[in-house]
Amino acid sequence: MPSTELEHTFRVAAPPEEVFAHLAEPTHYIGLSPLLVDVRDVHRSGGSVRYTAVERFRFLGLLRHDNVIDVTLVAVPDRLPHSAEISGEVHSPARVRMGYRFAIERDGAGSLVTDTLRLRTPPGLLRFAASQAGAVQRARARVLRDRLERPV
Repeated sequence: MPSTELEHTFRVAAPPEEVFAHLAEPTHYIGLSPLLVDVRDVHRSGGSVRYTAVERFRFLGLLRHDNVIDVTLVAVPDRLPHSAEISGEVHSPARVRMGYRFAIERDGAGSLVTDTLRLRTPPGLLRFAASQAGAVQRARARVLRDRLERPV
């Protein structure tokens, strides 16, 4: 299957522990990822979480498609308070597969977050999936900063 990797690095004025805790909770992705409108059937086992999420796509402002996806999330806090990692896999019914990884590093009083996505799609879908994923990465950085940063 065709594939690509997208990477976006940004700073958040919150310590790694707070960024990690926020990204380790599946329900926090509602609104954090602009396409995500629902999270359900959350099953936890140690540092691993499996859940079902719903992405809502709108086409031409008229048509709506709810894409039900299976998500696995693995949260690794071993190196906190200095760094942490969250990674996982997303499986879509359209055979779009996405591996993701958030590397969170202490940066002064805040955090440096590297958001990496590895997309694999059936032929003909990669360009669309990559454009959507890139837009989600940029929006996720803005929303995460808005949610976690405190006024000075």
